[in-house]
Amino acid sequence: MTHSIDAGLQDLGRQRPEWEPWLTVVQEVLRETANDRWEAFVPARGGTSESKAPLLAGVTLALEISTVRRWAEQLIRTAYRSGTPKMATLKSAIQAASDIRTLFKASLCQDSERLKETAVILGADPEAFQAVAAFVPVPFLHACNRRWARSIAESWGEGYCPVCGAWPAFAEVRGIERSRHFRCGRCGGQWQVHCLVCPYCGMTDHKELVSLVPEKGGSTRVIEACKRCLGYVKSFTTLQGSPAAKVILDDLASVDLDVAALEQGYRRPQGPGYSLDVTLADNPA
Repeated sequence: MTHSIDAGLQDLGRQRPEWEPWLTVVQEVLRETANDRWEAFVPARGGTSESKAPLLAGVTLALEISTVRRWAEQLIRTAYRSGTPKMATLKSAIQAASDIRTLFKASLCQDSERLKETAVILGADPEAFQAVAAFVPVPFLHACNRRWARSIAESWGEGYCPVCGAWPAFAEVRGIERSRHFRCGRCGGQWQVHCLVCPYCGMTDHKELVSLVPEKGGSTRVIEACKRCLGYVKSFTTLQGSPAAKVILDDLASVDLDVAALEQGYRRPQGPGYSLDVTLADNPA
């Protein structure tokens, strides 16, 4: 991991010592996202995405199941050894790696109902299981973003990620020109938004969009909320965009904004912005 990622983890650990067990899991994920072995599983794409479908939608993935299984077991093992009561229940979830296809596809497609059912069957805490399982496809998704970043159409105007279909984790207002970009918390991707818009319902009427400024942090960290759909997105003013691997940390470090938005009655939609409907095929390599 880069120095900035290590420093970010250390800063969060000092600010939130109670998060240490979870940060141990996040650190494991960030290490794995840098592993180039996932590049081999990214399917070929031609041209750019001109439709409303993300680049990953409808593709057939030839995964090396043994690699995915080893990673899932490593991640779950790190989680249940962290020491918290809820994550300790994940020890039984190591069995989920035996059906890694189902686990990977449910996590990749953000199928929360399937993940919840799996957790109940395994006797694991559903909340802890879903939180950890959501990280299983992240190294693969980062590899997709690295490979496909140049294939994103400049005209992309959807609120969800053009690579993986997830809703944005936050927005960045960059530089002197104040260009606005959404960032994906799953693949680390980015896409430019050419006006102030609600990513969830497409609202652009400034009368229906509000900015909530927290008491601490000034105007560089705000909550952009929509009065029509009651959705919100965090927004940061910055000189340049964060590296893809740091998006997860930026999202975690701004959890106070999530809490403030929830207290004001705003929510992020559950599930993906676009259903991927991927197919998993054998890769014996």
